[in-house]
Amino acid sequence: MGRLFGTDGVRGVANADLTAELALGLSVAAAHVLAEAGTFEGHRPTAVVGRDPRASGEFLEAAVVAGLASAGVDVLRVGVLPTPAVAYLTGSLGADIGVMLSASHNAMPDNGVKFFARGGHKLADELEDRIETVYEQHRTGEPWNRPTGAGVGRVTDYTEGFDRYVAHLIGVLPNRLDGLKVVLDEAHGAAARVSPEAFARAGAEVVTIGAAPDGLNINDGCGSTHLDLLRAAVVEHGADLGIAHDGDADRCLAVDAAGEEVDGDQILAVLALAMREAGQLRKDTVVGTVMSNLGFKLAMEREGIQLVQTAVGDRYVLESMKAEGFALGGEQSGHVIVLDHATTGDGTLTGLMLAARVAATGRSLAELAGVMERMPQVLINVPDVDKSRVTTSSELAAAVTDAERELGSTGRVLLRQSGTEPLVRVMVEAADIEQARAVAGRLADVVKSALG
Repeated sequence: MGRLFGTDGVRGVANADLTAELALGLSVAAAHVLAEAGTFEGHRPTAVVGRDPRASGEFLEAAVVAGLASAGVDVLRVGVLPTPAVAYLTGSLGADIGVMLSASHNAMPDNGVKFFARGGHKLADELEDRIETVYEQHRTGEPWNRPTGAGVGRVTDYTEGFDRYVAHLIGVLPNRLDGLKVVLDEAHGAAARVSPEAFARAGAEVVTIGAAPDGLNINDGCGSTHLDLLRAAVVEHGADLGIAHDGDADRCLAVDAAGEEVDGDQILAVLALAMREAGQLRKDTVVGTVMSNLGFKLAMEREGIQLVQTAVGDRYVLESMKAEGFALGGEQSGHVIVLDHATTGDGTLTGLMLAARVAATGRSLAELAGVMERMPQVLINVPDVDKSRVTTSSELAAAVTDAERELGSTGRVLLRQSGTEPLVRVMVEAADIEQARAVAGRLADVVKSALG
């Protein structure tokens, strides 16, 4: 059996790859593994289960709830809420397990199962591996002790989750948003109710788009992966800024009053300066990934803020933050983690904090985001090559050295291996886009020649 868990839970086409049987079995296995790990500490365990609005989430939720209850876990079913809401409620309610059913920014036919441990944190790799092992043992017929009678789990609809989460968001804001007009693109996803409610309670005048989920339209031409509708709406309504989420609202991208994109790196830069000013940016450090724009790195250096870079993936950003005690981190894609207030990327919280900075300073989002200049990035995928030799090829190493010498201090080269395909990604940044394109093209040719 290939590894089921990816970097963000188990995902696949719902009812084809991700079936009700798989969701049920994984939930039973997760309950047993966490019990073996001592998570339950002798008490009757509780789980928080939420989902995004995908149609398939309805039957997958039923399967997860059935699996957990059959393993003796009491379930608090919170319904349609963002991923970070499920993580927050898992922690704040003292639950032992959190489960979110979502495929994030993926198209509607996909869905996913993501588990959170006690406290609302993502599971460690070794626990995910153990869950897969136990799942396979059960799938192939190994018996397990099934509780009966009063030992089975009970299921409760926890409708208070919505207000509890919104109150948490409002409670951590440094200031109100009175006087701001904000357009919110909810991607017809999990934040369609939460985000407009939070912004309105914080004092903003709110215009919503993409906030009518029907189970089939999630991420369909809207949200953080399709900003054109948001750009147009911000300009049409004369708004101060626009905020876009993805399907499960763990991401946030923005547009300024002119409809220009403000990406995750720029959002991080704005929040880093705000948090340092408030004395909240521990060790004057922000965490990004190797894909963070060079302009972000240069801006942080200029402002006296250290940038720690990790492998691509918000889980690696979070690991670095927890290990070193950093307060802020994220990715260019809009996953932003404010660790004092969230255990995972939280798109609504990020958007609120960004808007709060605009309101507090009286400066436009464009002016605030101007703290960094985005360097043009050129990305070329080179398929059908031996990616395992990307770090050992002397021919490729020499070509990279030559390219970096040509680019100087205002450019950089990054070669990345695909995690699932025989593919190498060549990324080049430079102040001059034509130079970046030329260098990237030459390097792609060398990759094909050296590794093909």
